[in-house]
Amino acid sequence: MILDTQLPKQFRDVIDDQVATYARGRAISTTNHIPDTTEIPIENQRHWLKIPDVVCVFVDMLGSTLLGATTHDKSTAGAFQLFTGSAVRLFSEFESPYIDVRGDGAFALFDSDQPHRALAAAVTFKTFAELEFTPRVRADTGVQVGCHIGIDQKTVLVRKVGFKRYRGRSDRQNEVWAGKPVSMAAKLAAMTKNGELLTSDRYYNNLTADRARFSCDCGGRRSLLWAEVDVSGDSNFDFDTSYRLGSCWCRIHGAEYCESVLAAD
Repeated sequence: MILDTQLPKQFRDVIDDQVATYARGRAISTTNHIPDTTEIPIENQRHWLKIPDVVCVFVDMLGSTLLGATTHDKSTAGAFQLFTGSAVRLFSEFESPYIDVRGDGAFALFDSDQPHRALAAAVTFKTFAELEFTPRVRADTGVQVGCHIGIDQKTVLVRKVGFKRYRGRSDRQNEVWAGKPVSMAAKLAAMTKNGELLTSDRYYNNLTADRARFSCDCGGRRSLLWAEVDVSGDSNFDFDTSYRLGSCWCRIHGAEYCESVLAAD
Protein backbone atom coordinates (compact mmCIF):
# COMPACT_ATOMS: atom_id res chain seq x y z
CA MET A 1 0.00 0.00 0.00
CA ILE A 2 1.22 3.50 -0.85
CA LEU A 3 1.44 5.74 2.20
CA ASP A 4 -0.04 9.24 2.39
CA THR A 5 3.46 10.63 2.80
CA GLN A 6 4.78 8.94 -0.35
CA LEU A 7 2.78 10.79 -3.02
CA PRO A 8 0.75 13.99 -3.36
CA LYS A 9 -2.97 13.34 -2.87
CA GLN A 10 -3.98 13.96 -6.51
CA PHE A 11 -1.77 11.08 -7.69
CA ARG A 12 -2.72 8.77 -4.83
CA ASP A 13 -6.39 9.35 -5.70
CA VAL A 14 -5.80 8.11 -9.26
CA ILE A 15 -4.06 4.97 -7.99
CA ASP A 16 -6.74 4.35 -5.35
CA ASP A 17 -9.46 4.63 -7.99
CA GLN A 18 -7.73 2.12 -10.26
CA VAL A 19 -7.18 -0.32 -7.39
CA ALA A 20 -10.86 -0.03 -6.45
CA THR A 21 -11.86 -0.83 -10.04
CA TYR A 22 -9.57 -3.86 -9.98
CA ALA A 23 -11.14 -5.08 -6.73
CA ARG A 24 -14.66 -4.96 -8.21
CA GLY A 25 -13.76 -7.61 -10.80
CA ARG A 26 -14.27 -7.76 -14.55
CA ALA A 27 -17.22 -8.23 -16.91
CA ILE A 28 -16.33 -10.30 -19.99
CA SER A 29 -18.36 -10.39 -23.23
CA THR A 30 -17.44 -12.88 -25.96
CA THR A 31 -17.51 -12.00 -29.65
CA ASN A 32 -16.41 -14.22 -32.54
CA HIS A 33 -14.89 -11.43 -34.64
CA ILE A 34 -12.46 -8.58 -34.09
CA PRO A 35 -14.71 -5.52 -33.66
CA ASP A 36 -14.33 -2.10 -35.16
CA THR A 37 -12.32 0.10 -32.80
CA THR A 38 -15.41 2.20 -32.06
CA GLU A 39 -17.02 -0.93 -30.58
CA ILE A 40 -14.15 -1.73 -28.23
CA PRO A 41 -15.22 -0.70 -24.71
CA ILE A 42 -13.72 2.25 -22.88
CA GLU A 43 -16.46 3.87 -20.80
CA ASN A 44 -16.92 0.99 -18.33
CA GLN A 45 -13.45 0.18 -16.97
CA ARG A 46 -14.57 -3.29 -15.90
CA HIS A 47 -15.81 -4.35 -19.35
CA TRP A 48 -13.57 -6.44 -21.65
CA LEU A 49 -14.26 -8.25 -24.91
CA LYS A 50 -13.08 -11.85 -25.39
CA ILE A 51 -12.26 -12.97 -28.94
CA PRO A 52 -11.38 -16.63 -29.61
CA ASP A 53 -8.36 -17.67 -31.69
CA VAL A 54 -7.20 -14.33 -33.06
CA VAL A 55 -4.28 -14.50 -35.51
CA CYS A 56 -1.45 -11.98 -35.05
CA VAL A 57 1.09 -11.21 -37.78
CA PHE A 58 4.00 -9.26 -36.29
CA VAL A 59 6.64 -7.62 -38.50
CA ASP A 60 9.76 -5.96 -37.12
CA MET A 61 12.61 -4.11 -38.81
CA LEU A 62 16.04 -5.70 -38.51
CA GLY A 63 18.97 -3.29 -38.19
CA SER A 64 16.92 -0.22 -37.29
CA THR A 65 19.33 0.73 -34.47
CA LEU A 66 22.04 1.32 -37.08
CA LEU A 67 19.95 4.08 -38.62
CA GLY A 68 20.66 7.15 -36.50
CA ALA A 69 18.22 10.07 -36.24
CA THR A 70 21.07 12.47 -35.43
CA THR A 71 23.42 11.72 -38.32
CA HIS A 72 21.14 10.19 -40.95
CA ASP A 73 17.80 11.84 -40.23
CA LYS A 74 16.39 11.84 -43.76
CA SER A 75 17.55 8.29 -44.48
CA THR A 76 16.18 7.06 -41.16
CA ALA A 77 12.86 8.79 -41.71
CA GLY A 78 12.61 7.32 -45.19
CA ALA A 79 13.43 3.79 -44.04
CA PHE A 80 10.88 3.87 -41.22
CA GLN A 81 8.23 5.31 -43.52
CA LEU A 82 8.89 2.71 -46.19
CA PHE A 83 8.82 -0.17 -43.70
CA THR A 84 5.94 0.73 -41.38
CA GLY A 85 3.97 2.65 -43.99
CA SER A 86 4.06 -0.33 -46.36
CA ALA A 87 3.13 -2.72 -43.53
CA VAL A 88 0.07 -0.68 -42.58
CA ARG A 89 -1.06 -0.18 -46.19
CA LEU A 90 -0.54 -3.83 -47.17
CA PHE A 91 -2.26 -5.21 -44.06
CA SER A 92 -5.16 -2.86 -44.72
CA GLU A 93 -5.37 -4.07 -48.32
CA PHE A 94 -5.56 -7.63 -46.97
CA GLU A 95 -8.53 -6.45 -44.88
CA SER A 96 -7.01 -6.93 -41.44
CA PRO A 97 -9.66 -5.85 -38.91
CA TYR A 98 -7.02 -4.27 -36.64
CA ILE A 99 -3.56 -2.83 -37.35
CA ASP A 100 -1.14 -1.11 -34.98
CA VAL A 101 2.41 0.26 -35.12
CA ARG A 102 4.93 -0.76 -32.45
CA GLY A 103 8.21 1.12 -32.57
CA ASP A 104 10.00 0.06 -35.76
CA GLY A 105 7.45 -2.64 -36.49
CA ALA A 106 3.74 -3.28 -36.83
CA PHE A 107 1.20 -6.00 -36.23
CA ALA A 108 -2.06 -6.99 -37.87
CA LEU A 109 -4.83 -9.08 -36.35
CA PHE A 110 -7.09 -11.45 -38.26
CA ASP A 111 -10.17 -13.39 -37.19
CA SER A 112 -10.05 -17.09 -36.35
CA ASP A 113 -11.47 -18.02 -39.77
CA GLN A 114 -8.78 -16.06 -41.66
CA PRO A 115 -5.53 -18.04 -41.15
CA HIS A 116 -4.80 -18.18 -44.88
CA ARG A 117 -5.47 -14.46 -45.35
CA ALA A 118 -3.03 -13.77 -42.53
CA LEU A 119 -0.40 -15.95 -44.22
CA ALA A 120 -0.91 -14.25 -47.58
CA ALA A 121 -0.46 -10.86 -45.91
CA ALA A 122 2.70 -12.01 -44.11
CA VAL A 123 4.31 -13.54 -47.21
CA THR A 124 3.42 -10.46 -49.26
CA PHE A 125 5.16 -8.21 -46.74
CA LYS A 126 8.08 -10.66 -46.61
CA THR A 127 8.38 -10.43 -50.41
CA PHE A 128 8.32 -6.63 -50.24
CA ALA A 129 10.96 -6.57 -47.48
CA GLU A 130 13.34 -8.88 -49.36
CA LEU A 131 12.97 -7.47 -52.88
CA GLU A 132 12.26 -3.78 -52.28
CA PHE A 133 12.89 -2.54 -48.73
CA THR A 134 16.23 -4.18 -47.92
CA PRO A 135 18.07 -3.47 -51.20
CA ARG A 136 16.75 0.11 -51.47
CA VAL A 137 17.74 1.11 -47.95
CA ARG A 138 21.13 -0.61 -48.25
CA ALA A 139 21.81 1.21 -51.52
CA ASP A 140 20.87 4.58 -50.00
CA THR A 141 22.53 4.23 -46.59
CA GLY A 142 25.01 1.36 -46.73
CA VAL A 143 23.20 -0.13 -43.71
CA GLN A 144 22.16 -3.77 -43.81
CA VAL A 145 18.52 -3.80 -42.75
CA GLY A 146 15.95 -6.55 -42.98
CA CYS A 147 12.77 -7.96 -41.56
CA HIS A 148 11.60 -10.37 -38.86
CA ILE A 149 8.11 -11.91 -39.03
CA GLY A 150 6.22 -13.99 -36.45
CA ILE A 151 2.68 -15.39 -36.38
CA ASP A 152 0.65 -16.82 -33.51
CA GLN A 153 -3.00 -17.60 -32.88
CA LYS A 154 -4.91 -17.75 -29.60
CA THR A 155 -7.76 -16.16 -27.64
CA VAL A 156 -7.41 -12.50 -26.58
CA LEU A 157 -9.11 -9.99 -24.30
CA VAL A 158 -9.39 -6.39 -25.43
CA ARG A 159 -10.55 -3.00 -24.20
CA LYS A 160 -9.48 0.60 -24.60
CA VAL A 161 -7.42 2.27 -21.90
CA GLY A 162 -7.26 6.04 -21.68
CA PHE A 163 -9.67 8.95 -21.92
CA LYS A 164 -12.75 8.99 -24.10
CA ARG A 165 -12.18 12.70 -24.78
CA TYR A 166 -9.54 15.20 -23.72
CA ARG A 167 -9.81 18.91 -24.60
CA GLY A 168 -12.08 18.09 -27.49
CA ARG A 169 -9.79 15.32 -28.77
CA SER A 170 -10.23 11.58 -28.53
CA ASP A 171 -6.69 10.37 -29.28
CA ARG A 172 -5.49 9.87 -25.69
CA GLN A 173 -6.57 6.25 -25.69
CA ASN A 174 -5.37 2.97 -27.10
CA GLU A 175 -6.46 -0.65 -27.30
CA VAL A 176 -4.94 -3.16 -24.91
CA TRP A 177 -4.76 -6.73 -26.24
CA ALA A 178 -4.34 -9.10 -23.31
CA GLY A 179 -3.36 -12.66 -24.14
CA LYS A 180 -0.70 -14.59 -26.01
CA PRO A 181 -0.91 -13.86 -29.76
CA VAL A 182 0.73 -10.42 -29.94
CA SER A 183 3.52 -11.18 -27.46
CA MET A 184 4.16 -14.68 -28.86
CA ALA A 185 4.22 -13.41 -32.45
CA ALA A 186 6.71 -10.71 -31.41
CA LYS A 187 8.93 -13.27 -29.64
CA LEU A 188 8.80 -15.58 -32.65
CA ALA A 189 9.79 -12.70 -34.93
CA ALA A 190 12.74 -11.91 -32.67
CA MET A 191 14.04 -15.49 -33.12
CA THR A 192 14.24 -15.28 -36.89
CA LYS A 193 17.09 -14.36 -39.17
CA ASN A 194 16.56 -11.84 -41.96
CA GLY A 195 14.08 -13.13 -44.52
CA GLU A 196 12.51 -15.76 -42.26
CA LEU A 197 8.98 -16.16 -40.97
CA LEU A 198 8.29 -18.22 -37.83
CA THR A 199 4.88 -19.43 -36.65
CA SER A 200 3.51 -21.33 -33.67
CA ASP A 201 2.26 -24.86 -34.26
CA ARG A 202 -1.27 -23.91 -33.15
CA TYR A 203 -1.42 -21.43 -36.04
CA TYR A 204 0.39 -23.64 -38.55
CA ASN A 205 -2.02 -26.51 -37.92
CA ASN A 206 -4.87 -24.32 -39.20
CA LEU A 207 -3.23 -23.94 -42.61
CA THR A 208 -5.11 -26.64 -44.51
CA ALA A 209 -4.66 -25.38 -48.08
CA ASP A 210 -2.13 -27.33 -50.12
CA ARG A 211 -0.60 -24.14 -51.53
CA ALA A 212 -0.08 -22.75 -48.04
CA ARG A 213 2.34 -25.59 -47.30
CA PHE A 214 3.88 -26.73 -50.57
CA SER A 215 5.85 -24.97 -53.28
CA CYS A 216 5.08 -24.77 -56.96
CA ASP A 217 7.08 -27.03 -59.30
CA CYS A 218 9.48 -24.39 -60.67
CA GLY A 219 12.44 -26.34 -59.34
CA GLY A 220 11.30 -29.53 -61.02
CA ARG A 221 9.32 -30.89 -58.09
CA ARG A 222 7.02 -29.64 -55.37
CA SER A 223 8.38 -29.55 -51.83
CA LEU A 224 7.29 -28.70 -48.31
CA LEU A 225 7.95 -25.01 -47.70
CA TRP A 226 8.16 -25.20 -43.92
CA ALA A 227 10.80 -26.55 -41.52
CA GLU A 228 9.87 -27.73 -38.04
CA VAL A 229 11.67 -25.95 -35.18
CA ASP A 230 11.86 -27.29 -31.62
CA VAL A 231 11.23 -24.50 -29.06
CA SER A 232 10.43 -26.79 -26.13
CA GLY A 233 13.50 -25.56 -24.26
CA ASP A 234 12.54 -21.89 -24.53
CA SER A 235 10.44 -20.71 -21.57
CA ASN A 236 9.27 -17.69 -23.58
CA PHE A 237 6.79 -19.91 -25.42
CA ASP A 238 3.73 -21.84 -24.27
CA PHE A 239 4.08 -24.33 -27.14
CA ASP A 240 6.84 -26.78 -28.04
CA THR A 241 6.98 -26.61 -31.83
CA SER A 242 7.16 -23.81 -34.37
CA TYR A 243 7.50 -23.76 -38.16
CA ARG A 244 9.91 -21.69 -40.25
CA LEU A 245 9.27 -20.37 -43.77
CA GLY A 246 12.23 -19.06 -45.75
CA SER A 247 10.71 -18.38 -49.16
CA CYS A 248 8.67 -15.48 -50.54
CA TRP A 249 6.19 -15.44 -53.44
CA CYS A 250 7.52 -17.18 -56.55
CA ARG A 251 8.45 -14.77 -59.39
CA ILE A 252 6.45 -16.89 -61.83
CA HIS A 253 3.52 -18.30 -59.87
CA GLY A 254 3.38 -15.95 -56.86
CA ALA A 255 0.31 -13.96 -57.87
CA GLU A 256 -1.61 -17.14 -58.65
CA TYR A 257 -0.57 -18.72 -55.35
CA CYS A 258 -1.49 -15.61 -53.37
CA GLU A 259 -5.01 -15.58 -54.83
CA SER A 260 -5.35 -19.31 -54.20
CA VAL A 261 -4.24 -19.01 -50.56
CA LEU A 262 -6.66 -16.11 -49.99
CA ALA A 263 -9.51 -18.19 -51.40
CA ALA A 264 -8.79 -21.00 -48.92
CA ASP A 265 -10.62 -19.17 -46.11
